[in-house]
Amino acid sequence: MAELPRNDKELELVALARRVLPGGSFGNLTSDIVIAEGRGGRVWDVSGNEYVDFLLGSGPLFAGHCHPDVVAAVQAQIPRGVTFFANSEPGIRLAAAIVDAVPCAEQVRFTSTGTEADAYAMRLARAHRGRDKILKFEGGFHGMGEYSLQSLAPKRPGNFPQATPDSPGIPRSVSGDMLVAPFNDPDLAASLIREHRDELAGVIVEPFQRLIPPRPGFLQALRAVTAECEIPLIFDEIVTGFRFAYGGAQEYYGVVPDICTLGKIVAGGFPLAGVCGRADIMRHFDRAAMGDAVLPQVGTLSGNPLASAAGLATLEVLRRPGTYEAAFATGRKLMEGLATLVRAAGLPAQVIGMPVLFDLIFVEGEVVDYRSTLRADAAALARFNRSVREAGVLKGDSKCYISIAHTEADVQHALGAFAHAVEQEVAFRRAA
Repeated sequence: MAELPRNDKELELVALARRVLPGGSFGNLTSDIVIAEGRGGRVWDVSGNEYVDFLLGSGPLFAGHCHPDVVAAVQAQIPRGVTFFANSEPGIRLAAAIVDAVPCAEQVRFTSTGTEADAYAMRLARAHRGRDKILKFEGGFHGMGEYSLQSLAPKRPGNFPQATPDSPGIPRSVSGDMLVAPFNDPDLAASLIREHRDELAGVIVEPFQRLIPPRPGFLQALRAVTAECEIPLIFDEIVTGFRFAYGGAQEYYGVVPDICTLGKIVAGGFPLAGVCGRADIMRHFDRAAMGDAVLPQVGTLSGNPLASAAGLATLEVLRRPGTYEAAFATGRKLMEGLATLVRAAGLPAQVIGMPVLFDLIFVEGEVVDYRSTLRADAAALARFNRSVREAGVLKGDSKCYISIAHTEADVQHALGAFAHAVEQEVAFRRAA
């Protein structure tokens, strides 16, 4: 199957992007495709090529592109105003909906991005505890801040709990305020937390780290040791919030943190995220309560009414009976179909993740933490991704996001694309 055709307009836009954007892109996906529109579970590029979309804007569009209820809510808000830098009814009602949905949420403070939310969550823990250090888990992604970019993807992982900066431009001093533990190792994590309890402000974790599920008992062990040491436990639910269940991963796994961050789905594709948690911790944002000890948090677009209206409409859609059951059923068909294809072809690969968020990884053996993933064949996955795109499926470098808008036709198209990609990989290996 040949590369999809590109018309002159798309080629012109790609060339323009390469002139005016570093690397020719926004820093997210490959620079050789320009998306023109999306509807339901599909998108079209400027050349008119159609794709089943498992990228979904990197996950926010759990209800699909242009869900009519979300579009109607946004259209109703636009003539009333798109931002005020003041309280608005949609923002207040969205905060109330989050408090009703998320087990740990007694109060909410909005930001515009997940990076901001995670940065403020760590700062909030520091303010509450009066300590500086944060423990995170190797391979965990918590946005693009200096503290978050410690041991995200180290090429040469060091000894725990030493943090390794993953980017130029990060002051060396930052590493000293981060401790790192392996995901899914409750004994080592508990040991480090107890050892450093007098220095730690908080522990931050993705309850489902990238594509790696927590082992049974891991999150419960984290909850127990942080409670014992009176250290705030932060769940980064930017990805898992409203995706695994209406109450997020904390509802799905039955473990309630002290603080959590939300983004992506919570605003239905618009730029809005937030920090939520226990009221006694969240009060650090309240100037009336804290006086000069207040934790300042200001954002020009934080809680803006347009994004809040989109979020409210999205959450209303997700509350409907059968929504999550349908999404999980769609994902299971895709996961099981892809796993069957890989096994039949004898490829050294496996499907990992959850039905609503999964991917193929070219590695044998159990994948339980970041270091497990270092054995994977990244080049093979890149070939697979190129092949499925040739067959009309758009996905990220390492994730397939499922939406409630994906249809049985989308599933069958995707399984055909997966079969094509598996055949291409088998042929590549035979020729090598």
